[in-house]
Amino acid sequence: MDENLGKFIDDFAQLVQLAQSGQHRVQAGTQLLTTLTEHLGVPAETLSVVVEEIPPHRFVDADILMAELAAESGDVRLVGIGGGDQRHHQSLSDMLQQSQFFPQFPLSQPDYKNLAVGPDDQRQVVAMGLWLFGHGGRPVAVCQREANPRFGRQTASLEVLAGDTGSAAEFLSEFRRRMQHRSVLKGQIISLVMGEYGPSAAGVTFHARPSLAASEVILPEGLLQKVSGHALGIAEHRESLSHYGQHLKRGILLYGKPGTGKTHTVRYLLSQSAGTTAILLSGGSLARISEAATMARALQPSIVVLEDCDLIAEDRSFGHGPQPLLFEVLDAMDGLDKDADVAFVLTTNRVDMLERALAQRPGRVDLAVEIPLPALRERISLVKLYARGIPFSSGAVEGAASRTEGTTASFARELVRRAVVAAALEGVSVDDRHLSTAVDVLMDDGEALTRSLLGSGAGAGFENPGFGGFGAPGFPGPGFPGPGFPRA
Repeated sequence: MDENLGKFIDDFAQLVQLAQSGQHRVQAGTQLLTTLTEHLGVPAETLSVVVEEIPPHRFVDADILMAELAAESGDVRLVGIGGGDQRHHQSLSDMLQQSQFFPQFPLSQPDYKNLAVGPDDQRQVVAMGLWLFGHGGRPVAVCQREANPRFGRQTASLEVLAGDTGSAAEFLSEFRRRMQHRSVLKGQIISLVMGEYGPSAAGVTFHARPSLAASEVILPEGLLQKVSGHALGIAEHRESLSHYGQHLKRGILLYGKPGTGKTHTVRYLLSQSAGTTAILLSGGSLARISEAATMARALQPSIVVLEDCDLIAEDRSFGHGPQPLLFEVLDAMDGLDKDADVAFVLTTNRVDMLERALAQRPGRVDLAVEIPLPALRERISLVKLYARGIPFSSGAVEGAASRTEGTTASFARELVRRAVVAAALEGVSVDDRHLSTAVDVLMDDGEALTRSLLGSGAGAGFENPGFGGFGAPGFPGPGFPGPGFPRA
């Protein structure tokens, strides 16, 4: 019995040895540890990993610089790390330690991802890969990863491994220096968006710069020049402002009824600011105001546009603290250095909501401009603008404008569209009759809701185009803009 038991134990031991030797031959999970050790010249598992976190919106910049820095060594390898989803959950340090006992991280092909670098351009970036190269004559290894909230990674990262911590620090110092001065975002128009996993995981969307002439922005005489001069012209006098100790950053509030042309005015500012970085925030993305202010300072000259700020004047749900999010917006504006070439442009349909907030955070906005309902002269110009190429007579245009008092620029655009649609349905060329009929239809009592949706009032005799029932016709509540807010 003892002899049989001994033979069984011997046979079992041989089976275990056979299984282990087969596993060693088939699985290549020690490649990561072996490759790094050979590249660095010291056991990789004994080294400290230095981690550099990168905001998601700067990941393309990091990818460009990594390719550049690695190529400068003249001898570079880029490999991937296999091992399934577990590689996304573990740090490079974790993978090296586990590779000593569990062969589960073989080398593979890098993971790639396409990311935008402009309105119409993309770049294939390394989503996860291991760079092996030299820096300053010494070997360095860098694991590059994208942000991936699904695996708990809210930011992108570089995990740097070198033979000594000094080499890793020197490499990261050079990397940070170049990141501070270069970005694909600089001079672009971008909007910050909310990601599925919150603002920290979101990226940016690129927009083409508008092409808009001053003649296409119909406002009262001198108003557009006033806004443009404050938003864009002040920066031309940087030296004078600095000499007298005055701040360069500035804030502009555009207020007025929906459809009067606030967004159109902003589009004009963007069209006239080639080379300036523009960051657009609206709705829930206003929660990223601190991030936007940081970006604006780094990528100046910059314009930060905050649309419909009245929506967050008293709303605490988007913010990260006990105060309304608008206060965080205003505090972020105040936190910039006085010599920062950054213009904040706020728009609102409900100036009465903002008045209370601005009174509690004075000094952030130094020019408030009302974009009013168009007067007769502007209404004539608006109909002519939207009817370019349509043979309406001057009499018909002036007649339509005179009958649409109290309406907005959006109304004028819809008026012309209705005339064109009516002619198309009849199968004839559009003429004065169609314009007159369109006025009749849109000014009819049955179209009151349509006029309201276009931001217009009840038509002729429309009164009190103010805000929320405050103040005299055409003006917001008493006291606004108040001290420190020049009225346009």
